[in-house]
Amino acid sequence: MISASPAVAGNAPLATAGRALARHWGATVALTLLLIAGLAVLDDYGVSADEELQSRYASANLIYAAGGAGGDAVIFEHHPAKYYGVAFELPLLLVGRAVGESDSRAFYLSRHLLGHLFYLVGGLFAYLLARRLFNNRLLALFAMLLFLLHPRLYSHSFYNSKDIPTFVMFMMTLFLADRAFKRDTLRSFLLLGISVGILMNLRAIGVVAFAAVPAMRALDLYFALAREERKRILLSTAVFLIAGAATLYASIPYLWIGPSEWVEWWRVAAGFPFTIYEVFRGEAASSSNLPPDYLATWFSITSPPFMLILGLVGAAVILRRSAASPRAALANSRLRFGLLLIGCFTLPFAAVILLDSTIYNAWRQMQFLWAPFALLAAFGLRLIASYFKQARLRAAVYGAAGAGFAASLVSMALIHPHQQIYFNFLVDRVTPELLRTQYDMDYWGVPARDALERLLESNAPKVTVNAASGYGGRLVENNLFIIPKSDRERVSTDMANEAYVFAYAYDHRLPPTSAAHTVKVYNNTIAALVSKPDIEAIYKAAAANEPLVRGAMDIYVHNDQAVFVKEPCVEADTRRWLFELRTIPRNPEDLPRRWTAHGQERLDFYFPGFGAPLDGKCAASLPLPEYHASLRLRQRNLSGYTIWEAKFTANPESHRAVRSRVADQEPAARAVFDVHLADGELIYVKEPCVEADAEPRFFLHVTPQRATDLPERWRAYGFEGRDFDFFTRGAVIDGACVASTALPEYPIAGIRTGQFISGHDEPRQPDAPIGDLWEAKFTANPESHRAVRSRVADQEPAARAVFDVHLADGELIYVKEPCVEADAEPRFFLHVTPQRATDLPERWRAYGFEGRDFDFFTRGAVIDGACVASTALPEYPIAGIRTGQFISGRSPSWSVTIAGG
Repeated sequence: MISASPAVAGNAPLATAGRALARHWGATVALTLLLIAGLAVLDDYGVSADEELQSRYASANLIYAAGGAGGDAVIFEHHPAKYYGVAFELPLLLVGRAVGESDSRAFYLSRHLLGHLFYLVGGLFAYLLARRLFNNRLLALFAMLLFLLHPRLYSHSFYNSKDIPTFVMFMMTLFLADRAFKRDTLRSFLLLGISVGILMNLRAIGVVAFAAVPAMRALDLYFALAREERKRILLSTAVFLIAGAATLYASIPYLWIGPSEWVEWWRVAAGFPFTIYEVFRGEAASSSNLPPDYLATWFSITSPPFMLILGLVGAAVILRRSAASPRAALANSRLRFGLLLIGCFTLPFAAVILLDSTIYNAWRQMQFLWAPFALLAAFGLRLIASYFKQARLRAAVYGAAGAGFAASLVSMALIHPHQQIYFNFLVDRVTPELLRTQYDMDYWGVPARDALERLLESNAPKVTVNAASGYGGRLVENNLFIIPKSDRERVSTDMANEAYVFAYAYDHRLPPTSAAHTVKVYNNTIAALVSKPDIEAIYKAAAANEPLVRGAMDIYVHNDQAVFVKEPCVEADTRRWLFELRTIPRNPEDLPRRWTAHGQERLDFYFPGFGAPLDGKCAASLPLPEYHASLRLRQRNLSGYTIWEAKFTANPESHRAVRSRVADQEPAARAVFDVHLADGELIYVKEPCVEADAEPRFFLHVTPQRATDLPERWRAYGFEGRDFDFFTRGAVIDGACVASTALPEYPIAGIRTGQFISGHDEPRQPDAPIGDLWEAKFTANPESHRAVRSRVADQEPAARAVFDVHLADGELIYVKEPCVEADAEPRFFLHVTPQRATDLPERWRAYGFEGRDFDFFTRGAVIDGACVASTALPEYPIAGIRTGQFISGRSPSWSVTIAGG
């Protein structure tokens, strides 16, 4: 026997590695080029809004793990870090502290480098898995590029230490799953369990993989014939489950407290209780109540189109072949893995909906979905190429895919270093400043670095920027950490001398018209350093008038600026002031589209960015929207509790003119307030009156003449509802309370309005219980009922009861003579049975009829001693009608049935 020399034996691993590199030279070259490119652009990216927080979370977990039940544990119990796994954050923290102990720039650059290197490792696993699946190096290379060259994910790989590690671990888990199922050894399932445990540590959605593996093993158990084989399957499944649970337990110190913490961790991790509003298709979307197509839409408009096509083709063909022969598909390892990829891609979508998980920031929390989708796209490329028998045509298919990659790279280069804002041609990227009003373009704040560097290109020895507090200020402060120290020292955050305020497109707060240094992508402003206005000059001009409000702060409105003044005041008082300004238009249609669902526009701001200390006073100013607005200002502390608030109209003198318009007019209804109808407005007047009389909220229910005029969300109720504060719609003028609100533009049948007491400070839902102080119900045009009565004067009623009931021109008309208002107090009901059940609206099909209740005084009036009311009937062919009056909770006081036709 000839044995290897010690030198040869010692170099065996290097020789093996050399052979692997030579065998997979394409992937080696691609990864090398991507590594060089990553190093070249490493210093182009800013610091994200969450990086500093994520480091703190890792530090808190480290302290807690080291201190056990000591004093640090008490702090940790009230810290959100307890819900965050730190499998990736902890190494970043330790390395960052080692290299960046004296310089924050080195700390953050090390984080970005490690994050990107881990991203490239994920690409290597994508290559290895695709090589196992397809036994084709070229196809495996394409799978790796599909994995790595998604524009948004590439940018995130530098500064997103939550979602990118999840994405990479998902690909590693897929690779280990394929190897485990093929090798079927305890060691392979042990490694797979550890991988899934880390995946769950990073994102709770990893529990899908934790459940999927036993499900696939159950299929193996079904096909197993020998007893020993079944025993091995059960044992390996147990090893996997124990390894996954143990890894999760070991990597999240919060779980060490006790069993109940597991339930709490899952509850919070599966649906973190965090509600924000963002722009989606030009409307305000709440993270706690997203449209069903939210994820699918974001995924579609922010992914390269050729990759989307390949992925959909791959999924479609796998499903078609599996449906043709399900048993054969489950026995075929490649097709079965394809089905697993489809499950890994689609099941998280379903889980988000079923678990009502909190999702926001586009599909950031679901970026791991690109791992299975990239492999499905590789399936699609293979299947498309396999349809062509000639090598030349197959080469053309791969060439077209290469051209797709080239186009994606060009798109990335054109918007560098802001690939996180990549959109494809499915949205309008051409019209200036349109895209940012349709979708939130950036949520990390990394463009703040770009804006800062543009500002620092000036020759000024010192530039002053608002980095004291507030969200925009925090973004500036974070990005100061990564710029060179010499530039960092040129930035001053002295509030008294600030020259620039950071404006962020994410908030849609400040128009960038006065911006000196802007960052644009697709001709849309995503960040700007806006020249700070002369607060002292604005204050002096406003202070020439009496303030609209006196209290914790004096508040002025002057030249479309709201000015807030506190005296006495020192700078320290203002460092953490958080204000919330809500502006309510007279006409809801004046609101920007994203705010229409709220009925008001909301602007949050911190004092330092908008204010300055002035001779013992603190003054701040904020530009108001162009529409005439009533205002509500509140100051909140860091916990979100209101310290004080003020509600007022921006132009109180306008209400003097409103009062004079109806001074000689008979009100449409008399109650605590007289209620007038004038020029498309509802006007409330009470005299004499003090502010306390107007404290309770007002409600308004508007019933249209045609039900089809109602906005969709109100059709189930039969009226359009609205609540409002008197002090955002009115004012106390010369001892009288006067308020007005615009009515909808459609023809109105009736109105119900009044004041109520509610335990909530949000608009009341139509069916929510309230304590009414007073209410008034009346028809919007009482004289029209004189004409209604004359139309049926000579007509025999369709039914006689307490009221005569007539059918005329698609309406049901009720007449009682003689009559007083008390006769019409009980509510009316109407049940309409169609000739065809399919004509019924969906919600009424279970009942067999369409139902409606209404107040006489919103559908009719007392005319010359007669009670006359009318209501429109549905347009479909009617079989029968049942109507009458009832007292709530009791049987009808009277009813009649009318044959249709």
